[in-house]
Amino acid sequence: MKKKLMAIAAASALVLAACGGDDEATEETVAEVTEDTMAEEAMPAEAGDIVAVASGNPDFSTLVAAIQAAGLVETLQGAGPFTVFAPTNAAFEALPAGLLEKLLLPENVAVLTAILTYHVVPGKVMSADVTAGDVASVEGSTIALTTDGGVKVNGANVVAVDVAASNGVIHVIDQVIVPPTVDVASL
Repeated sequence: MKKKLMAIAAASALVLAACGGDDEATEETVAEVTEDTMAEEAMPAEAGDIVAVASGNPDFSTLVAAIQAAGLVETLQGAGPFTVFAPTNAAFEALPAGLLEKLLLPENVAVLTAILTYHVVPGKVMSADVTAGDVASVEGSTIALTTDGGVKVNGANVVAVDVAASNGVIHVIDQVIVPPTVDVASL
């Protein structure tokens, strides 16, 4: 709507200029409107990296804390591209009592890192490109994607898709998925 108004203003200024009047003032108005319009169109808002996008969403505060505890901030701020299946705070809250607290302990960084990198797939996979099958995670194990009755990742429901980041994309899931290499019962 704002762009249409600016275009109308620019056209009106050109018409007024063609009809005569204060040429200097009209030229300044046209120049200002044109500069404003060009600035808006030339620089669309760029999403931040995966960590910045997640940090900007209060539903990912637990995920961001886990990423920080695992020392993965720099990695997920890197060039990527990455596809992250991001569990919400509610997904972390659904873990067995005390498990999250144990995972965040310094002595369990390797386990936490394995779990978090299991949620990451190399490359930028948009929802329109998802097909059923096994996909290799950054952790090294495969995750199972199914598309019957909605997209699922190892049984976790994908509840929001295509959250843009400058170095990839985030798809929101409703559960924390655990790689077969991790035995959380041993914590």
